[in-house]
Amino acid sequence: MTRSRSATKPRLATLMGMDSLATDPASPLALADIEIVRRVRAGDSALFEILMRRHNQKVYRAVRAVVKEESEAEDVMQQAYLNAFTHLDQFEERSQFSTWLIRISLNEAFGRRRKMRQYESMAQPSSDSDREKNALISPQADPERQAYAQELRRVLESAVDTLPETYRTVFMLRDIEGLSTSEAAAGLGLGDEAVKTRLHRARAMIRSAVTVRIGDVAARAFPFDAPRCDRVVGAVLTRIKLIT
Repeated sequence: MTRSRSATKPRLATLMGMDSLATDPASPLALADIEIVRRVRAGDSALFEILMRRHNQKVYRAVRAVVKEESEAEDVMQQAYLNAFTHLDQFEERSQFSTWLIRISLNEAFGRRRKMRQYESMAQPSSDSDREKNALISPQADPERQAYAQELRRVLESAVDTLPETYRTVFMLRDIEGLSTSEAAAGLGLGDEAVKTRLHRARAMIRSAVTVRIGDVAARAFPFDAPRCDRVVGAVLTRIKLIT
């Protein structure tokens, strides 16, 4: 990739914080993904921040379907973005950038999970009592949400985590993130029919654990809030500066 030059740099206080810029044709925020990719390739690496913020939740949900530890998920996201940035010339523009990015993120997540399993196999297994205690630990309640919605989201996330990985990834990308069948299939390297079959089975499993209001809550599950978004973006931009 061409080394970064002194081009227009997005600034959090103005570029990312003003909604009006998103509808301004002259603003980088109004650019389609592919145009931003082309500009980053040409040397305006600062614009990569827009791509990260635009797709952060989508990437998080894809990674979170594979890596259940929150801190580990953020590490995977950072590495996935660096992988995408350093290999941006390999994006052939035949698919959506978000699909290509999800594929990179899932590859990194699968690789990280394999390493974690290798480490766990060498570590001393925990006692039954330790495992029981860990199973009882529930996520911190979000004080900004109503109690009922909090509990329902927790139940949904717990149910999703219990799904086998092949079904969990499809459910996360299709029902929670809202990708189309073809987008999820491209991201996972599967055929459309395989995605439909896995989604059908995943939904059946979820219904056995969550029987009410799943449609209303699914889109709000596994949120990636602003502070975490800032943390991941800031860490990636710092590392990008070291390689450009």
